[in-house]
Amino acid sequence: MSDKAHRIAIYDMDKTITVAPTWTGFLIATARSRAPWRLALLPLAGLAVGAYGLKLLDRAQLKQATQRLLIGRTISTVDAATAAARFADRIVANGLFAGAQARIEADRAAGYRLVMATASFDFYVTAIAARLGFDSVIATGSRKTADGRLRAVIDGENCYGPAKLRMIKAWLDAQGIARSDAAIRFYSDHVSDAPTLDWADEAFAVHPHGPLRTLATAKGWTILDW
Repeated sequence: MSDKAHRIAIYDMDKTITVAPTWTGFLIATARSRAPWRLALLPLAGLAVGAYGLKLLDRAQLKQATQRLLIGRTISTVDAATAAARFADRIVANGLFAGAQARIEADRAAGYRLVMATASFDFYVTAIAARLGFDSVIATGSRKTADGRLRAVIDGENCYGPAKLRMIKAWLDAQGIARSDAAIRFYSDHVSDAPTLDWADEAFAVHPHGPLRTLATAKGWTILDW
């Protein structure tokens, strides 16, 4: 066990803790409950995904476009919280890897502060993290209208790739934690998180896809298949 002043376990969410990506599921569930007519716009969302595949949109633009289509340009914080709670209950009930849950509990028992760091939007991730007992969430933020409604516009950076590491470092600074005083382990399923995996003291590639498995093998990172 580390003798550092702070022990921090940072987890990616989609396909690391959850069995499947969550954004599309959240959009569809929210549209179904709030405005079922928006489900007719799913083909347009599919076109946006195709545009992303052709590199006509980046990941941030794709998320904003699909949110506008299936939720709307704005949503009240109350409605967003209601949708997030309903979705989080469903994910926690049947959408998690049992191995991830066991590892989270083991890290908690070992005295690690649990942090979720994900590209998903904080307005629904926070509900999932709370149900799993996480201490903090680092996620993609949303801009707000003058009267406090959430807009389908990202506030700051999309918490993905190198931006995720920048946001984690900013969180450490905000917590007043020096990197030299922290023992940090990081879990992810995807090679986009290579910057953070390389930066962590302990890197865990969780049931990694091919590119991450290759990199993890070369780097000597621990591979977990749960």
